[in-house]
Amino acid sequence: MTADLTRPSGPFRYGDRVQLTGPKGRLHTITLRERGELHTHHGVLRHEALVGLPDGSVVTNSGGHEYLALRPLLRDFVMSMPRGAAIVYPKDAAQILAQADIFPGATVVEAGVGSGALSLWLLRAIGPAGRLVSFERREEFAEVARANVETFLGGTPENWDVVVGDLVESLPDAVGPASVDRVVLDMLAPWECIDAVAEALTPGGVVLCYVATATQLSRVAEYIRGTGLYTDPEASETMVRGWHVEGLAVRPDHRMVAHTGFLLTARRLAPGAVPPDVRKRALKKPSYADEDVELWTPGAVGDRQITDKNLRKRVREAQRAADGARIAAGAAEPDSATD
Repeated sequence: MTADLTRPSGPFRYGDRVQLTGPKGRLHTITLRERGELHTHHGVLRHEALVGLPDGSVVTNSGGHEYLALRPLLRDFVMSMPRGAAIVYPKDAAQILAQADIFPGATVVEAGVGSGALSLWLLRAIGPAGRLVSFERREEFAEVARANVETFLGGTPENWDVVVGDLVESLPDAVGPASVDRVVLDMLAPWECIDAVAEALTPGGVVLCYVATATQLSRVAEYIRGTGLYTDPEASETMVRGWHVEGLAVRPDHRMVAHTGFLLTARRLAPGAVPPDVRKRALKKPSYADEDVELWTPGAVGDRQITDKNLRKRVREAQRAADGARIAAGAAEPDSATD
């Protein structure tokens, strides 16, 4: 594939994703199409008016209202792209990259892929020399993720594999023992995969679990401790508060992105290694009783479901956007060949 997956730039082309900021800061994200139009109560903006213009241009619609046109940043794209499952917010994605220490050239395993938001961040971090293997149990979610990644990058990366199936069953066939640098688990019951992950992780490798509730956090932390295969897990959550800054009017925004999920990390120990703090902790009584375990089951934790009809709609939306990206990538290839 000759499309450039790393530097989305140059004049706007049909098939490009464009973010328009209009009156009162209202955002519209569109895919440029021949004879396409953006209709609002402020007027009509023809897509052809954007084609050939550089990023950061200002265009005027039929009602005389101005729109600032920019290619979406990755954080913008993941917040507006079609979703099959809930996405990992940019604030959490940034912490995942930092806390899991995702580096260029790394071999990373991700489960589940959801709508592909975290996959895009991971692919950017590992670079073309790395490898990402993403597991997803539902084919429909995998289709949405593939289309979203192709839409943003203009093609499907050669170093990305999407495996539809259960991680515990499929992981040994996808990667060799002790060959994976990092594992990111974004799922309802990550403790079910911890043992299989231990076989795949290289000594010193990092496992990171992204969970939504305190009961999930407690269960996976205790399970990791109980295996004796990892360092003591560390947990955190990230909250982001924006600020309004205009002259001397400096104050916090009225709204903030607060709790979205917990991050828990641990590192794979060398075979047979037993850290000193584990020996001390083994002498203490456990911090939970048998009746507490019922609160940790996947059924008790709960899972928000999307209807099949709604999911099919999201798949179609994502595939249409991917079709546009392929058109834009095809239009860019002759230009790159002459450079």
